[in-house]
Amino acid sequence: MLSPYRADHVGSLLRPPELIEARKNPALAPEKLKEIEDRHILRVLERQKDLGFRIFTDGEFRRIGFMSDFNDSVEGLDSAEAITRDWKTEASGKTAVKRLENRLPGVVVEKIRQKRRLAAHEMAFLKEHSPGDIKITLPTPNQFPAIAYKKGLSDAAYSTYSEFLWDLVPIFKAEMEALARESARYIQIDAPRYSYYLDPKWRRYVEEQMGVDPEQALDEAIRVDNACIEGARAGGADVLVAIHLCRGNNRSQWYAEGGYDPIAEKVFNRLNVDAFLLEYESERAGTFEPLRFVPSGKTVVLGLVSTKLPTMETEGQLLKRIDEASKYVPLDRLALSPQCGFASVLEGNLLTEEDQWRKLELVVATARKVWGDA
Repeated sequence: MLSPYRADHVGSLLRPPELIEARKNPALAPEKLKEIEDRHILRVLERQKDLGFRIFTDGEFRRIGFMSDFNDSVEGLDSAEAITRDWKTEASGKTAVKRLENRLPGVVVEKIRQKRRLAAHEMAFLKEHSPGDIKITLPTPNQFPAIAYKKGLSDAAYSTYSEFLWDLVPIFKAEMEALARESARYIQIDAPRYSYYLDPKWRRYVEEQMGVDPEQALDEAIRVDNACIEGARAGGADVLVAIHLCRGNNRSQWYAEGGYDPIAEKVFNRLNVDAFLLEYESERAGTFEPLRFVPSGKTVVLGLVSTKLPTMETEGQLLKRIDEASKYVPLDRLALSPQCGFASVLEGNLLTEEDQWRKLELVVATARKVWGDA
């Protein structure tokens, strides 16, 4: 099915300072934290409505990061571990590299055991308060082997990355089915890990550090996501399933770059999704030419508005880019969004909340200009 939403957004919104401080306070009572979350979620739901969106998220305000619902829902992960990774950022048109210590969500040391659902609490509140169609975001299981499986610690539980990966599938498949049955209109799978297969640096990492052939790993990643998507299809025929591909999003920084060319034919044709939300706000993403592989019946949501930089795009710039993309995918199968979420991690990207709302307002206004509706 084609997406009915011409103005889209990736889901996460900048957390207000009150919520950031509350989540960092270990002494704060859970019911007090929930009260703060509820209040700010109601506020951003109303703001999305005022801007003209027809899909609504809670901004991921109940999460520490876009993947944290999984870690909160399972047992078998050890305490968080620090790693050092190169993150890249832009300033004055130049790229700088920062070596930052990131906290991994935890290393798998025992067989994964689910203790609660991932997003049931988020969905329950949205069903009661959303002014329109609900979008729920979930990480792909493919996010976790590269960061949670550590040789020497994880081997006792799972002999290979692949064994660990497939043990996660029933959790995500069941969650998608439940969300569809609970009337989630839109389920978005967040999948930055596909960037490993388009960036030569990260392809070498998969081969040399993980000991896996990159093409075989890509094939397996697609099979895993398709297995999970079967749950959404079982839960409701009218649920829109989309996947978001990006190159990293942490405090306005990224870790991968490169066009979609190396993965386009496989990913666009084999993934059983209805829509692809694709990062296209900078030269890092390459050209629109790989979109020629997108089959009919699928929507491409062009991520043309940066969530990393406060600089405002113009309607003219967006119209020109949409026209360029329409040479590869017909206009009636295109939509518009920011390139990523505004806050994949708790502290969010380096722009203000007002910058965020202005950019989202531009998305809706441009969508109406092109398609006559948002």
